[in-house]
Amino acid sequence: MGALSSWPSDSELDGIRNTVAEMARVDVNVVKIVVSPYRICPLGAHIDHQGGTVSAMTINKGIILGFVPSGDSQVLLRSGQFSGEVRFRVDQIQLPKHMQENYPSDTEECKWGSYAKGALYALQRGGNQIKQGITGFICGTEGLDSSGLSSSAAVGIAYLLALESANNLTMSPTENIEYDRLIENEYLGLKNGILDQSAILLSSYGCLTCMDCKTKKHKLIHPPKLEMEKKTEAKTSYKILLAFSGLKQALTTNPGYNRRVTECREAANVLLKASGKELEPILSNGQKYGIYYCPFIYFFCFP
Repeated sequence: MGALSSWPSDSELDGIRNTVAEMARVDVNVVKIVVSPYRICPLGAHIDHQGGTVSAMTINKGIILGFVPSGDSQVLLRSGQFSGEVRFRVDQIQLPKHMQENYPSDTEECKWGSYAKGALYALQRGGNQIKQGITGFICGTEGLDSSGLSSSAAVGIAYLLALESANNLTMSPTENIEYDRLIENEYLGLKNGILDQSAILLSSYGCLTCMDCKTKKHKLIHPPKLEMEKKTEAKTSYKILLAFSGLKQALTTNPGYNRRVTECREAANVLLKASGKELEPILSNGQKYGIYYCPFIYFFCFP
């Protein structure tokens, strides 16, 4: 949202369809497309995994995945950003990263293909019978991968939707929020919350998504409108500026994120014990007992 330009453009979609059709040797008209947008979060960093209230919205940039069912158990993927091919079979049981003997690998294929394998892991973990693979080509908005816009969640959701479509599975947004959590929390070992995938799957054009990450309840907040200058024309009351620093970081290869999650839980444990409460050590559990928090600021407020 925000910009008037249409995303994805017809030329982008046609290019991806042609690439997949050539890869799979099929007619271009049978190629399916998944569009999975990036997100911004005015309130959310290090709050979602603590059961707090977050806000987010999607933008008109993101991931595009073109695919066709492979006709067998094979998965073949190519990327617009990364070299090499990813190949695996959906009839193979996927194991979490920490249980894989040869992980991490120095190969480029393993690095960018992990979310596709994670999507298969999550669907298998949910008891789904995945028998058909996909042939696909995935690409993201140039220069914005690992830029803090949750390209990882967008990628994971794209693969989930493609595998579900190829295997005639229909999942609700709530189910896919949980499946994407399995990709990141269980398969990849990242301790993040559910903000990113919830924003992608629950947002609506022109709205701010507000979500309680403890109860998982959400609501869409529509922007206020200024007085109409003309009967047929209304002005929105705000604009959003997105500034990219140029610095990229993949959370799965940097221990800093998980360390901060652990620090939040340690702080919650100290504060809850000091208040005499035996609850799960997440910071949101202390709010009704007079313990308020920001991501890195914790303090007591007694009557």
